[in-house]
Amino acid sequence: MKLFQKRASGKTLKIFFATDIHGSDRCFRKFINAAQFYSANVLILGGDITGKVVVPVTKISASTYRATVHHQVQDVSESELPNLFKEIRSNGFYYYVTTPDETEFLAQNSKAREEMFHRVIRESLTGWFELAEERLKGTGVQVFVSPGNDDDDVVVSAINQGPFVINPDESVREIEEGVWMLSFGWSNRTPWDSPRELDDSEIGQRLENLAPQIPLFENAVFNIHVPPYNTPLDKAPQLTADLKPVVEAGEVQMASVGSAAVRDFILKYQPLLGLHGHIHESAGITKLGRSTCINPGSEYSDGTLKGALVTIDTGKGSLMRQLIAG
Repeated sequence: MKLFQKRASGKTLKIFFATDIHGSDRCFRKFINAAQFYSANVLILGGDITGKVVVPVTKISASTYRATVHHQVQDVSESELPNLFKEIRSNGFYYYVTTPDETEFLAQNSKAREEMFHRVIRESLTGWFELAEERLKGTGVQVFVSPGNDDDDVVVSAINQGPFVINPDESVREIEEGVWMLSFGWSNRTPWDSPRELDDSEIGQRLENLAPQIPLFENAVFNIHVPPYNTPLDKAPQLTADLKPVVEAGEVQMASVGSAAVRDFILKYQPLLGLHGHIHESAGITKLGRSTCINPGSEYSDGTLKGALVTIDTGKGSLMRQLIAG
């Protein structure tokens, strides 16, 4: 019976959590380096890991390539390509080296364009996961990468291919003796119709299906991408029917957009820790009952990695936490 489950012996578990890096190569490298910098035992990337834009790098002559980055047209030589690629990737964009003829073909062929986009995503993720293994294999650090609502089946498949990086989505895992992590990357409905959205009632049901796998909630970690509804972690701009921010008296109006099912689930089971993301502008720490819930926020577009460093005393069932940006 759960009432008589033995509490874990006293150990210290240090978790570094980040989320919503949306393809930023600079942020992912900082995420991997956080293990050594903060002496973290566990790295968790909480969802929305892929970018949304591919920048064509078009070969316009024997030695010149052209790309438009941040509305600026850049013509570079072949020797300057590495710096251009780095600039593109740091901002969460992908690049694709092409020709004028192929660029025109892709512009007119949505299926070919989608296949190209998936190809560059797979290549990017493969490179990331190889880097993680190269830097951290043999160190004892566990690396968990969850897909979020913006990450489609191609992303999920790519995460699952990595032998070192672990996809914890829709599972419960013991990440330290007596510390169980429940992970869930889907979101409630959004105006953007992203790939992994569910009705809130189904989110609640899927979470309830996972709950029986946790023997003891006292030290449990809920790694749930969408934040709980009506908290400081889920405030986003209120939108009009045509997806423009609602402005009143010169101020953008904010609204709660998190999941009521997630809120109810946390209040019911009272884990030690909730790790969330999804709403970039709503960084913060709050309490729901005894549960400490964190959204580190995201500023991926300028290469800033926002994260949370959490130290858990497994014997006492207590934690220390701080938000970090760098």
